[in-house]
Amino acid sequence: MTLSRPITQAASALRDRFRDVRATSLALADPLSAEDQCIQSMPDASPTKWHLAHTTWFFETVLLQPHADGYRPFDPRFHYLFNSYYEALGPRHPRPHRGLLTRPSVDEVHAYRRHVDEAVVALLDGGVAEKDWAAVEAIVTLGLHHEQQHQELLLTDILHALSCNPLLPAYKPASGPALRLAAVPPAMRWISRPGGLVDVGHAGQDFSFDNETPRHQALLQPYAIADRLVNCGDYAQFIADGGYQRAELWLSDGWAAVQAHGWRHPAYWIAPDDPRLGLGSQQSQATGWQVFGLHGVRPMEAEAPVSQLSFYEAAAYAEWAGARLPTEFEWEAAFDAPGIAQMTGHVWQWTRSSYDPYPGFRPAPGIAAEYNGKFMVGQLVLRGGSVATPAGHARPSYRNFFPPAARWQFSGLRLAKDL
Repeated sequence: MTLSRPITQAASALRDRFRDVRATSLALADPLSAEDQCIQSMPDASPTKWHLAHTTWFFETVLLQPHADGYRPFDPRFHYLFNSYYEALGPRHPRPHRGLLTRPSVDEVHAYRRHVDEAVVALLDGGVAEKDWAAVEAIVTLGLHHEQQHQELLLTDILHALSCNPLLPAYKPASGPALRLAAVPPAMRWISRPGGLVDVGHAGQDFSFDNETPRHQALLQPYAIADRLVNCGDYAQFIADGGYQRAELWLSDGWAAVQAHGWRHPAYWIAPDDPRLGLGSQQSQATGWQVFGLHGVRPMEAEAPVSQLSFYEAAAYAEWAGARLPTEFEWEAAFDAPGIAQMTGHVWQWTRSSYDPYPGFRPAPGIAAEYNGKFMVGQLVLRGGSVATPAGHARPSYRNFFPPAARWQFSGLRLAKDL
């Protein structure tokens, strides 16, 4: 089989990227024990081992079985175990019970990945007919972006699991002690935006998910948006002012969640009198708020963006601050505004927009039709990208989405207000 030179070059580049992304997933799991990789701390989270297997299942099921002649599945039973929510591909192991999959072992999952990786590399190295190249390229590209999403979920899910351990173990210990900054956080500045018709949604020929399209116009009223994210120092003032005890600040469902779950601070904040701090030598003399993160328990940094907030908490803080959350279109229109900062790479930012289809939206064809569209109800849009988002994975039009009570993600907020 002879492929044209442009296709051969594209296949080579895609093969190298495939290897890089797949290696990154293993590197993220490397600090974890086999026991760590089996745990499922709540139904919304998945075990690390499952993430490693499911992303492999995607390439085996969607790419290799239809497009690699003579491919033999590693284990036919894995088709049932590691399907996530693709109804078109048949039944699956229930999501809330993924933590019961003590077998296959981590070693078997790694062997599964090697088996599939070798087959994908062989396919990209010349095992695909030229007439099928466009379809193969599209599936591999989608699969890599899908795996990057699971890399972020791997970190957020294991952080939640470790937060449930009274020892509060670090995912990966920091190289040095935390610096307790004494500086006063800078005052928030408002950036005025004129409103009017703006173009929103993905533009260009590079990759995007179907929920970012079609590009269209949205009408905005004049508004102002904060130049930075709400930080921990800001949010500590909200707590000190009784924010979690003042029903007038909260949406009805949010106030019900506060009462039902006993929320009094962001998910991973720890008060200095928390008995868990006495279990660790370095935290036993804590004198202020501590925050649990990927590097373990660290003193709260006032200038760090507040994280692990639900939409309800973000909306309550905005009400307390005399502001509101931006819509996703206001956020996107202000992405490159002069003076704006922290738009990506810190925390996902809750918006006031429900996760709805854009005008003229049509799901991607084939199996990808189940990727986004069927979740467009009962969820809120987040924009930006977090410290756990893989490099190069975020973009201005990216639409993340979660239900309003979700607070185990790296999610925070930016303020907006009407003019």
